[in-house]
Amino acid sequence: MNEWPTLSSELLCALRAVEGRLEGALEPLGLSLAKYGLLSKLVAAGEALPLSTLAERSACVRSNITQLVDRLEAEKLVVRAPDPHDRRSIRAELTDEGRARQARATQALADAERAVFSGLPAGQADILVGMLRALQAGR
Repeated sequence: MNEWPTLSSELLCALRAVEGRLEGALEPLGLSLAKYGLLSKLVAAGEALPLSTLAERSACVRSNITQLVDRLEAEKLVVRAPDPHDRRSIRAELTDEGRARQARATQALADAERAVFSGLPAGQADILVGMLRALQAGR
């Protein structure tokens, strides 16, 4: 049996470790990376968005967004509102608490990111970002 390529397995292990630390930074705020991502998309939009638009912007199926909005709504971070332009559509709208929690989470993630990458020698973080962008672009 062939071993998984070392470079790929090291990259995946590092990604899981970083993801775990970022999730851990959000946990005290009652958020996950998925919840934070959806709240951030609403903050960036500056307005309520149809669930279908959130699904497109999140690159996932609408049923996943519906479940995520269900959880955020139960936590009073978003509310569902009718779409004034399409009565068949429902929009997700941030509450004041949702906006405040997203802002606190942004700071918590920034702090966690600094901690994660503080062990890299000076200048290496920029090199890593360049390498990761090249991998994403397929170069």
